[in-house]
Amino acid sequence: MPRVKGGTVTRQRRKRTLKLAKGYYGSKRTLFKTAKQQVMKSGQYAYRDRRQKKRDFRKLWITRINAAARMNDLSYSRLMHGLKLAGIEVNRKMLADLAVNDEKGFAELADKAKAALK
Repeated sequence: MPRVKGGTVTRQRRKRTLKLAKGYYGSKRTLFKTAKQQVMKSGQYAYRDRRQKKRDFRKLWITRINAAARMNDLSYSRLMHGLKLAGIEVNRKMLADLAVNDEKGFAELADKAKAALK
């Protein structure tokens, strides 16, 4: 059986990895071995951070809601509890958007939450 050289396949695989490593610092973009290691690590970071991004945004929304709630003499937890008692189902993303862009609308919701708490 004749010997088959895998040069083209190997070169394609290495070029694909080096293309993914474009923009990296130093030898991480030029040497295959270090580029491969960095591309794998970058993939792990990307996978992890796609999940962390969701946590970070939720944290940001809660911070904004809390700040707006305190301007209306409520704490975050009392506001959320009051909204639940009043039967108002608004998610945190929309509440945070109201807090930033529509202060009057948020104040109305806060008043309804206060009324439901009493």
